[in-house]
Amino acid sequence: MNPSRSDNPPAAAPVVEVSGLCRSVTADGGPLLHILEDVSFAISPGEAVAIVGASGSGKSTLLGLLAGLDSPTRGTVKIRGQDLSSLDEDGRAALRGACVGFVFQSFQLLPALTALENVMLPLELAGRSDARREAEAWLGRVGLAGRLGHYPRQLSGGEQQRVAVARAFAPRPALVLADEPTGNLDVATGEAVIELMFSLNVESGTTLVLVTHDNALAARCGRTLRLASGRLVGA
Repeated sequence: MNPSRSDNPPAAAPVVEVSGLCRSVTADGGPLLHILEDVSFAISPGEAVAIVGASGSGKSTLLGLLAGLDSPTRGTVKIRGQDLSSLDEDGRAALRGACVGFVFQSFQLLPALTALENVMLPLELAGRSDARREAEAWLGRVGLAGRLGHYPRQLSGGEQQRVAVARAFAPRPALVLADEPTGNLDVATGEAVIELMFSLNVESGTTLVLVTHDNALAARCGRTLRLASGRLVGA
């Protein structure tokens, strides 16, 4: 046997790498407030990871940093090996468009666009010539084939969140970030949306990161990152 050969395949590069992440702010000239302190972790392709913690623990701040919507005081965030701090605002926006999808608690659908048009939008921005066909297929997959021409105001909360899930997954991003995705839904509807998200996570191999207060939802993920007072206390 060749001693230089390894029978183990190389590990896949992390989709998310966070190292020594800190975020501090000063409010109204008061003392420095440390929102996140020395947070480090990595997330592999296809993982489903929950970020949990009490209100004020830094969950939403961490999600904003992962999305490149905010900048850390210290430390680094890398998405698919790209250090976000090395990019300007346009570069971070381009990276988000290329490999990050979002699902928000408040749905964040554009009210002047139909369900179909909302899902088509990120595909069109990516230059996809098949945006309509792909959006129709994804709305069919989330059970909304009969609601393509409906506007958000004509859809229930659960239906709006299904549109949001289709919009997030349609461009086949490397990473989907979900902020309290069931926060505005009743229990049964929320469970249906979560089943859908986990199904798409497995089916598409998209890495899924969920911020949630729901311990039962967190338990469904393969791993939980727990924040307390801005520090990572469980990984």
